Amino acid sequence: MKSKSLRILYAVGPEDVIQSYKYWSQGEQSPAQVSVTYSSQFYDVCQEFDAQAYVIAQAKTHDLIQGEQFMIEKLPVPLPNAGGIVYHLRQIFYGIKLLISALRFRANVLIASSGTTHWFVLYLFSWLGIRVIPSVHCVLWREYGGQSWGEKIALYLSRHLFANKCAGILAVSNEIARQIQQLAPKQSSPVFEFLPSYRPKDFADIPPPSPVRSPFHVLFAGRVEYDKGVFDLLEIAQTITASGIHDIHFHICGGGSQLETLRHAVRESGLIDNFFCYGYLLKPQMREMFARSHIVVVPTRTEFVEGFNRVVAESILCSRPVVTSPVCPALSYVDEAVISVPPEDISAYREAILLLYRDLEIYNRKRLACQRLQSQFYDRDRSWGNRLKTILNQIIETEANQNHNPDKTILSA
Repeated sequence: MKSKSLRILYAVGPEDVIQSYKYWSQGEQSPAQVSVTYSSQFYDVCQEFDAQAYVIAQAKTHDLIQGEQFMIEKLPVPLPNAGGIVYHLRQIFYGIKLLISALRFRANVLIASSGTTHWFVLYLFSWLGIRVIPSVHCVLWREYGGQSWGEKIALYLSRHLFANKCAGILAVSNEIARQIQQLAPKQSSPVFEFLPSYRPKDFADIPPPSPVRSPFHVLFAGRVEYDKGVFDLLEIAQTITASGIHDIHFHICGGGSQLETLRHAVRESGLIDNFFCYGYLLKPQMREMFARSHIVVVPTRTEFVEGFNRVVAESILCSRPVVTSPVCPALSYVDEAVISVPPEDISAYREAILLLYRDLEIYNRKRLACQRLQSQFYDRDRSWGNRLKTILNQIIETEANQNHNPDKTILSA
């Protein structure tokens, strides 16, 4: 069922929604992303529902494009490096700015992604009659790390929103769904789990891992930050090299604020022949890095608020076994192809890497498990866009029933 009365405000983080729209409008996929972008899925849904949409993304500089159906804006975030109480005040302030934008746009549906504002601020949208759909891409709290008082208070204030003020909740993992139900155990809003979505053609011609296992290539893909575990990985490489093994090579792919610091640390450690930092790579270059690799390591630390971690899914789609910890909620979906270790345990990570390096039988067992697990990430029924369509259809049906006329165009602004 379609409705021209749907007016949707979609608030996202730092995704380049304008670039995504330009490629989408040409029927192409953005070369900056391996997965199908959430914004392109959103554009597909709006096109199917003939909905008017206003997309607001966080950015360093302002930009705006506007057409008949879509208005897409990139807005600078005030005080981007704020911490403590200033951070929480900024989150509330940004949420109020979104509310003002929603009212000006005459939105009747809000989709808000993790990080755009504190969840409890969305209660104001619901109070004003706007249907709220949180899109939760990060765990609500760290299972393996402590919470600040500010985080505890924000979470406590958000429980009523998750309990019964949402039209539906999009959650990128079963761990997030479990936390939502734990936060609002008596009457949680309906939760719709989704998975990162990929196109089979993007992985069709990636060759199997090389049978030549010397050197043995270990890949890290992601932002180069302390809490993503890259410095732990350097320490792991040092301990392996110190044990007399020199043919395990580590490849670090990604940009980040700590890239130059990491490069300096590599030079200081004397591992320039074993530990390589490439910086940010586009999709064709990342394909080459996955093709070269034997395994992928995802050493996220406990202080990072993880969501699903798409690198885990992409490693499975490339048939590369993964070493990671339960900090990554993706683990429960691909456990057969993963060696799981305790978070931040340097020796455990080292031993897991050495196990896959030395034991070809275990390595092949994990690699074959990757192939059995791939179909879930190609399944469009489990995609973010498909789950969003389900929620929007329920909104339309509910509104039609309330108006006692299911054929009537509903959701008036």
